[in-house]
Amino acid sequence: MQTTCGTRHNRVEAVLCDMDNTLFDLVGAKREACRCVVDYLGTGDPETLFLQFLRGVHGFEDHRNIRDYLEELGAYQPGTFEVCCRTYEDVKLDLVEAYPGVEETLRCLADAGIGLAVATDAESFQARRRLDKTGLIDYFEVVVTPEVSGRRKPEPDSLLYALRRLDTAPAKAVMVGDSLVRDIAPARHLGMVTAFAAYGDWRRNRVADVEVDIVLREFSELPGHVGITDR
Repeated sequence: MQTTCGTRHNRVEAVLCDMDNTLFDLVGAKREACRCVVDYLGTGDPETLFLQFLRGVHGFEDHRNIRDYLEELGAYQPGTFEVCCRTYEDVKLDLVEAYPGVEETLRCLADAGIGLAVATDAESFQARRRLDKTGLIDYFEVVVTPEVSGRRKPEPDSLLYALRRLDTAPAKAVMVGDSLVRDIAPARHLGMVTAFAAYGDWRRNRVADVEVDIVLREFSELPGHVGITDR
């Protein structure tokens, strides 16, 4: 990963944000939800269940990952599966909370006239539930999911849709995200300013050839990087 902080942006008109692990810690909530499922079953391993969601077989949110886990344990029954899914979703949502300073930062940006949008690969239903739970939804003029744009990141469709809705040129917009490949690379290709949410990079992956304008240790650093200092 290379940084080019402070060299590419002038007046910022819009900020696009990834959602999970950028605005709040979804992975931590997800791990705890997996632990609660295993506690209910009385057998198994929470990390093994969590890793089921990372296989790329069904998708990061798909309940079929839980079904596959139960089948591997020899514990699949329709009723058991239903309770496990409900437990998983209830615990995960209950534990989702905005990172410190996120709400205050979004308010600061909105008060400065910055247009705000979410561009996420979560399903629309999941996205709105989490944004409602964290109290952040009213800060965003636009919430773009693959159901809205038609394609998942790193394809640029969700970013382009948000920019059109905010009536903002890419060069006057910032993309904030925790994934160098899925958030930063497509935004940079469009000519957007890029802000890497290093605090949410739970995979700790580094891609040497992806350049980044801004590296954030916390979300609240963003206003200073886009020229808003009076908070």
